[in-house]
Amino acid sequence: MVVIGGITRLTHSGLSISNYKLISGTIPPMNDVEWQEAFNLYKQYPEYQKLNTHFSLQDFKDIYFWEWLHRFIGRIIGLVFFIPFLYFLLKKQLTTPTIKKSLLLMALGAFQGFLGWYMVKSGLVDNPDVSHYRLAAHLTTAFITFAYTFWVALDLMFPQKKNIDKGFRNLIRFGLALLILQIIYGAFVAGLDAGFIHNHWPLMSEGKFMHKTVYIEQNPLYKNFIEGKSGVQFVHRILAYIVVLFIIIIWKKSRKMNVTQIQSKGIKALLVMIGVQFLLGVLTILLINKMPVLFGVAHQIGAFFLLTIMTFALHRFSK
Repeated sequence: MVVIGGITRLTHSGLSISNYKLISGTIPPMNDVEWQEAFNLYKQYPEYQKLNTHFSLQDFKDIYFWEWLHRFIGRIIGLVFFIPFLYFLLKKQLTTPTIKKSLLLMALGAFQGFLGWYMVKSGLVDNPDVSHYRLAAHLTTAFITFAYTFWVALDLMFPQKKNIDKGFRNLIRFGLALLILQIIYGAFVAGLDAGFIHNHWPLMSEGKFMHKTVYIEQNPLYKNFIEGKSGVQFVHRILAYIVVLFIIIIWKKSRKMNVTQIQSKGIKALLVMIGVQFLLGVLTILLINKMPVLFGVAHQIGAFFLLTIMTFALHRFSK
């Protein structure tokens, strides 16, 4: 789902389906007449009228495919969750805490679907692009929904309680908060197409740590860092260094503690994955204009796995 979502964004396919039909929308157009009707509907909105007037029906089919597949997988995820949940609920095989957690997961999944449509709506009015704020909400909620799903699974896999170092647990919690903030800024970069500028590293441009457009584009100044392409990319770069440093601190502190084998593996995996993700970030900056889908999706998947390992590490030092 995350891979297809990244491809949908990077191929600018997200506005190809301009209506939402929960049941009938599961089936794509099946003949020439239905395809032409879908294309005619697309022509009524700004993306076609301002950007894609040159599109043929085949061009439209190409972007329609990715958005349809993204929504289709979303529906499948809902069924994969709901049907087994109902089965185990009727068989009375779920504890009360697990039922409560599952209902929260169901609510998060439904909310995620709503945010997807809410995001698409922002690109159907005047500006043929979705709000980067709504994109960030959609992406971040997807990541958080997954992380909580994983947490519930870990509760079932590791039911035993143990003594914990609360200070170290809080350190990992803060690291997780930093990572989520970085994921939000990654979504800002994607939503503003800010990754396609300042394609140098370690400096933003040749000879400059901070490009001048970081602080002169917007008025008031703070908008540079939430709405300006240069400012958002700059914050994303700086946060990357901070997250790396923080994970190194977590690793070094864990070496002085009496940890279990699985806790040690979690922290080591965290250290390895932050190295991989940092490398993917650098390669994305340098090569995204040449291979945007490959490196954009790879970097997003790297963030996904980093969040997975961070969630695992926090769980192993929490219960």
